[in-house]
Amino acid sequence: MKVAVVGATGLVGGEMLKVLAERNFPVTELLPVASEKSVGQLIDFQDKKYPVVSMDAAIAARPDVAIFSAGGSVSKEQAPRFAEVGTVVIDNSSAWRMDPTKKLVVPEINAKELTPDDKIIANPNCSTIQMVLAVHKLHEAYKIKRIVVSTYQSVTGTGKKAVDQLMAERAGTPDAAPKAYPHPIDLNVLPHIDVFEDNGYTKEEMKMVKETKKIMGDDSIKVTATAVRIPVMGGHSEAINVEFERDFDLQDVYRLLRETDGVEVVDDVANNQYPMPKDAHGKDAVLVGRLRRDESQANTLNMWVVADNLRKGAATNAVQIAEHMIKLGLLKEAVAVS
Repeated sequence: MKVAVVGATGLVGGEMLKVLAERNFPVTELLPVASEKSVGQLIDFQDKKYPVVSMDAAIAARPDVAIFSAGGSVSKEQAPRFAEVGTVVIDNSSAWRMDPTKKLVVPEINAKELTPDDKIIANPNCSTIQMVLAVHKLHEAYKIKRIVVSTYQSVTGTGKKAVDQLMAERAGTPDAAPKAYPHPIDLNVLPHIDVFEDNGYTKEEMKMVKETKKIMGDDSIKVTATAVRIPVMGGHSEAINVEFERDFDLQDVYRLLRETDGVEVVDDVANNQYPMPKDAHGKDAVLVGRLRRDESQANTLNMWVVADNLRKGAATNAVQIAEHMIKLGLLKEAVAVS
């Protein structure tokens, strides 16, 4: 299968290449795509070196699937061009997520909604993915009324520039790297992810509100979020307070979570076992722990959810979408159907 990775030289693009290799995705030809200044740069993939190609060259090659991680403006402009030549596009930016004509997919939840007409498929926001994966079976069992979530997000969610800023500050040479944030990030916490909107929330916070409803297929779910950047690189953490319409049995909650594909329960407080970013780093599983009933309100659960934002929060979810397209017979090599 001919696969294009758009944004191949970035943090998420690099992780996508790693995940494609690890999961033995049937890549027969790789087209790494990046900015014009990177064209010709060699990318290592499965013991071979592939030169970075331009966007136009990749489109002309008519790949079977193109996985995008190059920013919203690039996706808006270029994804339709790939789709026009028959390529299935899986886009990791926010460009198409809330487009009513495009599917927003977490495979364990709603891959069954995909059809042959879906040529541009949106990959959700990293924070949304780990949250909905942790709660979707609980929603089926008890019906969610409201979610209050506070995130503690890795600098890798911003990109290489943010990682460089953190490491320069940690080394005591803050001026050695360009600034990704308006304040120092080392030894600090920034309640500011993405731009502020007119309602006082950030765009990141509103993504979680809107995307949750769309993925879960339920506009009645109320969500309020506070998104925070912290100086770690292992993954994103979330404190989630979920109010249900029906009461729950805590042992049944544990059972449902253990039965949820992609979720790993890490909850043994007697032995100081609970999800942490350092333990999620490099893993595809969403780690869930600190499960406890909210004693201040009926039918309400507290949970702590951690995941590697570059893996399940981005690259792995995108590759899983492509795998499900193959499994459903919706993604076939272009040479086989032309």
